[in-house]
Amino acid sequence: MRALLRAQAPDSGAVCAALERWLADCPGVHWIGVFAALPGEVDLSEWIARHPERCWVYPRVAGATLTLHAVGDPAAELAAGTHGIREPSPALPQIAVERIDAFLCPGLAFDLHGGRLGRGRGYYDRLLADARPDALKIGVCASYQIVPDTFAQPHDVRMDRVISA
Repeated sequence: MRALLRAQAPDSGAVCAALERWLADCPGVHWIGVFAALPGEVDLSEWIARHPERCWVYPRVAGATLTLHAVGDPAAELAAGTHGIREPSPALPQIAVERIDAFLCPGLAFDLHGGRLGRGRGYYDRLLADARPDALKIGVCASYQIVPDTFAQPHDVRMDRVISA
């Protein structure tokens, strides 16, 4: 899957159009956890910019965990951090995981049963394990990242939905 993601660029516009439809159906979702795309991942930046009425929260690696920070201007407030991932400055307001209404999650692969294959360090599983029970967990990917089975382990947190195109 890593080789496939290096070889293909996802259709971020089509995935963002699907996310637009999802967001229209969720007016009560205000605090949204998002990610800064790595090469091969869906880039959400233009879609996020179209919705300044929402509170966008990005993760920052802090040892073995992720902290969450409110970001108003991703272009100006994200910089290369741990593992080369663009992340917020620790000086930006930190947001408790319990405040997040929905998490949009990246991954190497997803299955239709909510399984998510991450990059192997467990950051998202540890973060999502502490989320509110009613917080939505949504996998975001290109259609070729959907596989029959991700072989989820007991510690893996399942997605409520996968949005792709």
